[in-house]
Amino acid sequence: MKKATMADIAEKANVSKATVSMVLNNKNINVSEATRQKIYDAVKELNYIPNTVARSLSTKKTETIGIVLPDIENPFFSEMARAIEDTAGKLNYNVIFCNSDNNQDKEEKYVKLLISKLVDGVIFVSGGKSEENLHMLESNHVPFVIVDRYIESSKEYNGVFCANEEGIRLGVEYLYKNNKKKIAFVTGSQKLKVAKLRLKAFEEVTKELKIYNKELIFQGEFTIDGGIKATEDLINSSKNVEAIFYSSDVMALGGMKLLTRKGYKIPEDIAIMGYDNINISRLVEPELTTVAQPIYDMGKEACKLLVGLINGDRKEESVVLKPELMVRGTV
Repeated sequence: MKKATMADIAEKANVSKATVSMVLNNKNINVSEATRQKIYDAVKELNYIPNTVARSLSTKKTETIGIVLPDIENPFFSEMARAIEDTAGKLNYNVIFCNSDNNQDKEEKYVKLLISKLVDGVIFVSGGKSEENLHMLESNHVPFVIVDRYIESSKEYNGVFCANEEGIRLGVEYLYKNNKKKIAFVTGSQKLKVAKLRLKAFEEVTKELKIYNKELIFQGEFTIDGGIKATEDLINSSKNVEAIFYSSDVMALGGMKLLTRKGYKIPEDIAIMGYDNINISRLVEPELTTVAQPIYDMGKEACKLLVGLINGDRKEESVVLKPELMVRGTV
């Protein structure tokens, strides 16, 4: 059975092909409601699906945006993806999701795919050193917006971020006010600029408070396993700590799992501070005290900014949202 065409719809509804096209594309055309309904009924009966590629040749738009994420298993990014999809739908855009697994080659492959699919724009969360992939988008005149992770570059790109320095300060000062002076910090991979920013902020605040100890800095990946491994390194180092500040919630959840198995009581033996405020942080026991990034708002604002750039309604800009301390049960 062949695929239904616009000509089939026109024949079924007994109207011209041009009339079908204008009605389905919501153009201003003087036709009766009865005729419109005949066209819609024919579309439903014949299961007609418009050829978006053909339409894009005339409109110069596919009404599709791409999203490149580094790790869809990380709840932070899946929650952000949901916000982008919700907002895109309200703005009449479809979404193509791409998961790079923090792999540069895979990220490049997806960028090329999105360009070949003629997407109108891309929302981009870096998996590492992504400047070449962004240059590829630029050279193909594809608008893009960066979210959460800054790119190591001399150029300023359109983006939506959360104030990392302010967030780290909120966490450290709260621990300090709760008489935690020996604070270990678990940073993310130093290949990522966002991890460098959070580590630098932690060093600055703890030095101001005169509680900085270089030996209490540990590193891991932004994953549950990364948190487990870094916490294991911390315990094996025999360092006496009163609190651990993890630079992501998933790392904190991994750390809490290991500490509990090792017989530590949280927060009685050791306090835990996370960063992000993913939904699952409220489901563990004790509930995770963390620095909240406005994840949903970051995704929503990124999508609105991208569509604004596509339509020419907004100029290049960088949006920085504020973090918030979420006091729960681990401190």
